[in-house]
Amino acid sequence: MATSTFTETHHHQHSQNRFSVIPTAERLGASPKYNGRGVTIAFLDSGFYPHPDIADRIVAFHDIHGEENRCDAAAEPQPHQWHGTQTVVACAGDGRLSDGIYRGLADQADLVLVKVAQQGRITDDSIEKGLQWVIDNREKYGIRILNISLGGDIDAMTNDSRIDRLAEELVEMGVVVTVAAGNSAETHPIPPANAPSVITVGGYTDQNRFDPNAFDLYHSSFGPTADRIVKPEIIAPAMYVAAPILPRTNDYHVAELLSMLAAAPDYSFRPLVQEYWIEAGLNADVLNMDDEAVRKIVGYGLQRRKVVATHYQHVDGTSFAAPVTASVVAQMLEANPDLLPAAVKNILITTAERIKNSSAIRQGYGVINAKKAVDLAEAEKHHFDPNVHHPPRRNGASLRFSFHDDSARSVNLVGDFNGWDPSGVSLERSSNGFWYATISAEHKTRYRYKFLIDGHRWVEDPPHGMKEEDGFGGFHSILDVN
Repeated sequence: MATSTFTETHHHQHSQNRFSVIPTAERLGASPKYNGRGVTIAFLDSGFYPHPDIADRIVAFHDIHGEENRCDAAAEPQPHQWHGTQTVVACAGDGRLSDGIYRGLADQADLVLVKVAQQGRITDDSIEKGLQWVIDNREKYGIRILNISLGGDIDAMTNDSRIDRLAEELVEMGVVVTVAAGNSAETHPIPPANAPSVITVGGYTDQNRFDPNAFDLYHSSFGPTADRIVKPEIIAPAMYVAAPILPRTNDYHVAELLSMLAAAPDYSFRPLVQEYWIEAGLNADVLNMDDEAVRKIVGYGLQRRKVVATHYQHVDGTSFAAPVTASVVAQMLEANPDLLPAAVKNILITTAERIKNSSAIRQGYGVINAKKAVDLAEAEKHHFDPNVHHPPRRNGASLRFSFHDDSARSVNLVGDFNGWDPSGVSLERSSNGFWYATISAEHKTRYRYKFLIDGHRWVEDPPHGMKEEDGFGGFHSILDVN
C-alpha cells in the first residue's frame, strides 16, 4: 500500500480539556461488541492524509486525477486533505492521538481512500470517475460500504444523473452507500444524495448533552427530490463531532501549545507563557496580566478554535453525520456479513426514533439508534432480495405490496383506496419471512396509505420513498397509479 505514516515524537499529554465533546460511542450508546473488523469501507472525498488514527489500516489509496501517487505523511499537508481525513477518522479512527477517547465505531475496519479533487476542486465528472473506480475495484478490496460526504453541482432526476446511476449500481452490487444530505435547509438533496437506494443522512444536535430533550434538528438539506423521493432517511450527529486537526499545520501546533498551557500547573504556567506566547497566537498583553486572566485567554483560544483535546477539534455538518452512520453500518456487517444493502437500510430506518415535535420531512425516520440497529442486524435471518422486498410493484391491473417485521402478528394495508378502514387489506406472511398483499390498480389515481401492525401501530412503507407528512409526526406513503 502506497502510504507513509506520520509519527508523533512529542511527549505531551493527549487529554481532553474543559471544552471536550462526548465521544461518539457514548453519544450513540453504541454496541461495545463490534468495531468493524473484517469490513472494508471506501471513502470518496477531496483528499486524505495518513493520520496516525487510520494510517495502518489504509489498504488502498487512489487519486483519480493522478496528482498524488501515494497517501504520504512525508509530504507537506495540503488544505484539500483536511475534509476527507476528518470524515474517515470520525468514522474509523482508533483514537491513537487521544488515548483512545475519540475513536470511531469502526476503529478496526479496513479503509480504501479515493481522492476526487483536482487542484482542490470537485466536479461532477470527478465524482463519476471516483464512483466508477469503486465499482471496478469493489471485489479486489472487498468493499462493503462507501461513504460520500460531498455532492455534485447539478440537480437531476436519477435516470438523468450518471452520478446517481453509478451509486445505484453500487447498491445493486451489494455495497451500502451512505451520503451526506447537504447543509442547506433551503434546498433538497441533489446527486448522489437523491439516489433512491442510498442511505441519505441528515443531521441533528444533542447540544453536547446526555439528554434526549436537548435534541434539535440541524439545518440539513431535505425534502422531495427531483424524483419526488423524500430524503433524508435518517439523521445522525452533525454537531459536536470530534475530528482530528490536520497534523504538521499551524493549527495543529497552536492547539498543542494552548493545550499545554491549559494543563500546566501554576508553578510552570508563567515560564511557559513567556516562552510560547507568540507561537501560541497570544497577544503581548498576556505578559503583563495575572495568571488567572491569562488562563481565561488560553481557554478562550481553545474554545474559539473548537479544540476538544490536544489534537482534536469539534466539527459540524452532514459530512460527519454520514460517516458516523457508515461506522454503525460497519458494526452491523461485522455482526451479520450476509446483510444486503436493502436489509441494512430497512434496519436503520425501522430502529430510528424521531425527535418529537419536529418536522418529519426534515428528519426522515429520525435519529439513528446504533445499539438497536446492531442488535437487529445480528438477529436478522432473511434475505432482502429486491424481488422479495420492494416498493409497490405493478403487474397489469394489480399492485403488489411487501412488508417486513419479524415481530408482527398481523399486518393490514390501509389507505384512501379502502377509506382508511383499519381492518384494511390483510397481508399474508410468506415462508421467506415477508408479508405480501395484492390489490386492484385499474384506476389511474393517487393514493395515500400505511401499514397497520397488530391493530395499533401505524407505519409508512419503508422501501417506498414517495411520502408526505401525515400531520401526526410521521408520513403517509404515496402511491401514484400511472
